[in-house]
Amino acid sequence: SLQAGLAVLLKAERLFHSSYHSQAVHIRPVCRVSTRISSLPGHPKRKSKAFLLHSKDASCLAVSWELRQTLTVVFDVFSSGQGKKDWSLFKMFSRTLTDSCPLASESKVYVDISPKNKEKELLEVTPPPTSVHEAIVQGDKKTYAVYDLLSPSLFNTSRSLNVQLKWKRPQDSSEMPVPVLHAQRYVGGYGLQTGEICTLIYNTHPYRAFPVILLETVPWYLRLYVHTLTIITKGKENKPS
Repeated sequence: SLQAGLAVLLKAERLFHSSYHSQAVHIRPVCRVSTRISSLPGHPKRKSKAFLLHSKDASCLAVSWELRQTLTVVFDVFSSGQGKKDWSLFKMFSRTLTDSCPLASESKVYVDISPKNKEKELLEVTPPPTSVHEAIVQGDKKTYAVYDLLSPSLFNTSRSLNVQLKWKRPQDSSEMPVPVLHAQRYVGGYGLQTGEICTLIYNTHPYRAFPVILLETVPWYLRLYVHTLTIITKGKENKPS
């Protein structure tokens, strides 16, 4: 249902008006119940839940299918907001959260409030989050404000939740800082003979390398030929295997 929980924000005209959006459906078999026999003498058979165990494992007794749906949306509120870094759920989606989904066992909103260049004291997120979570992402320490939609105290003071991030002092018109790992893409040339898609992936970390899975969305008017794929790293061409 689109009348409760996070699905309330799925307003088509706002999602398709974003800078980027991607919908995906992931289906995979997972082992629900397995029996493992210990190699040590004197250890009896034991049953255990092993969701990460491959479904083709000989010790797997019951297999279930996992369905995961994802929606990725990128809003360029910095450009559309005339250079202001402030944003809110209502500005992006034209809607606010009213309650949690009655069928959800977990429903949370995470807001990245990690300090950048000692600007933590300049950020103000409202309303106050139900908790704060810290994690290591790409070698950097990240801090997230967490809003648990299943928490009874979240909707006690107001019937709707409109998460807002504001800056306490006037902001300059400088560009937003880019992540350590980021990418750019553009279409060059013209026609089927010289048309090309160029994707640039940048890793500005001083010493760490990151694994990258590249998923390309090809425009309908371009026809790609795999034998023309060229990979250049640090000015040297790497032939794909």
